[in-house]
Formats: sequence, structure tokens, C-alpha cells
Amino acid sequence: MTKAFASTADLEDKKISFLRLSEHAWAYTAEGDPNSGVIVGDDGVMVIDTQATPGMAGDVIRRIREVTDKPVKYVLLTHYHAVRVLGASAYKAQEIIASQATLEMIRERGAQDMASEIGRFPRLFRAVESIPGLTWPTLTFERQMTLWMGKLEVQIIHVGAGHTRGDTIAWLPSEKVLFSGDLVEFNAGIYAGDAQLEEWPATLDRLRALGPEKLVPGRGPALMTPAECEQGIAFTQDFVRALYACGKEGAAAGWNLNQVYKHARHKLDPAYGRFPIYEHCMPFDVTRALDEASGIKHPRIWTAERDIEMWKSLEG
Repeated sequence: MTKAFASTADLEDKKISFLRLSEHAWAYTAEGDPNSGVIVGDDGVMVIDTQATPGMAGDVIRRIREVTDKPVKYVLLTHYHAVRVLGASAYKAQEIIASQATLEMIRERGAQDMASEIGRFPRLFRAVESIPGLTWPTLTFERQMTLWMGKLEVQIIHVGAGHTRGDTIAWLPSEKVLFSGDLVEFNAGIYAGDAQLEEWPATLDRLRALGPEKLVPGRGPALMTPAECEQGIAFTQDFVRALYACGKEGAAAGWNLNQVYKHARHKLDPAYGRFPIYEHCMPFDVTRALDEASGIKHPRIWTAERDIEMWKSLEG
């Protein structure tokens, strides 16, 4: 392709916001870059998604210290992607929490995913030399667990497959605040390269049923009203359904990846093409949509070599 591979040419820093959502919850957002969430309980702090490197996590820690001096007791990994988990060591948390399915995916593909993501999007891995290695959970669960941070109830739920097989949310029932990870992405490109596209819309329905009044998506601005929460869920749900429909149409017609990609761009660009990292996500998204529509239920592992092979196949 004439353009640079993936997002290697995306070097512009984004404006960071640290916004209070409720008595105990904050959102760390960055104009379409990966978000982090912060919960300040009576006896400590939980960080939801860590940033990509310990060096980058330092800015999250600085913001936390502006509002509390309580220790970071917990880090929650909403899923296994490197850009979400590799900054964990900076927080020196007592526990690193993940679903059992996320732990299994780290074992299966964590090292390959790390190399792949760093190669695709180097700006998101500033201070990459500060990464000590893979992030391993110290506490896992199957479906749901509840933490009491003093008197504050935090529900941690593996709500279903979607963005990955192991997606996990944090839910504050007393304040109706939801930290969705990449199950919800809003006003940003939606990455689906490791997704379970057929299941994702139903998983989003389960988030909707919680009735969130504030929501921190994986990417995009914090959603501050029930109407905005619904808008974010619908934004993701509509994209996932449309993307998978393109994959199914291509598989039924016997099209190759290049043909399906052009078809999907024609269908999806009008509604989504203006958003950050859409251009980065679409080659990976369409590859996964065609795979799943062709019967590959368990996503193939992305490697640095496979990334380049896919990118070259879309030339012309």
C-alpha cells in the first residue's frame, strides 16, 4: 500500500481528560486512544485497564494522586490486548484481576499479540522499554465476583464474548456507573480483529439491561447520561452487526479479502469513516468478519508477520 502500515504514521499526541463521574468513579480518556477507569473506594483504588506501558501509566497515576493518596489495591484487565494490560506493573497493585477466559488467552497468544500491537501502533507504546514482560493476573474468576472497597460494592462480571472471548466489565450498582472496556467504543474506530461478532450484540444487550447512567467506553469520551450510554451501546452494536453482515455477504459470494474489504468500506465509511483509528481498525476487522463468516469461530492469532501479510493482500 502507498500509506504506512497500520498506524505507524500516527504520531500526534491526543488531549487527555480526567473526569469525575460520580462520588467514587473517574474516567481517563484521550480522544479515541485507549481509556482507563479509576474507582476510589474507602480503603484503596482500582484501576480498570492500565495503558500500554508502565511509562504511560505514570500519567494515570499522576491524575489519581491529584484526587487521593489511597493505595492502588486492584488492577482490572477487561481483556488481554497488550495496549490494555502491559502498563500494569507501574501501579504495584495487590491484585491483578481478570476473567479465567482472559488468562487462557494470555497463555495462548499474549506474546504474539504484544509483538503485533507494538508493531502496528508505536505511538500507543511510548516508553516501550519500560515493559517488563507479559502481565499475568493474580486473581481470576469464571463469571462474576464482588469486591467490597470498604462500603463500596464493585461487581466484576464476565458478561459474555464480544470484543474478545474474555471481556470483563466493572459495575458500580449504587452509582449506576459502568466501565465497559472495549465492549463499547464510541466516536472512535471499533477494533474487532479478535472478536466474537455473532455473540457481541447480545452481550451489549446485557450491558443495556444494567441501566447504566454513566459509562466509560474502551475508546471515546465518557458517557455522562443514560441517553449517552444508550447512544454508545447502539453505536457499537450497529457497527458490529453491519461489519458481520459484510463478512457473511462476502463468504456467501466467494469473495476474497480484498473484495470484502472494499465492500465493507463502501457500506461502513459513510457512518464511521470520520472517527479516530477507523482506518487502522478496518483491515483487521474485515479479516475477522470474513473468517468468522467462513466458519472460523476461534479467532486466528495475530502475529507481526500475519499483520504484514494481511496488509499486503489489501493492496490494489
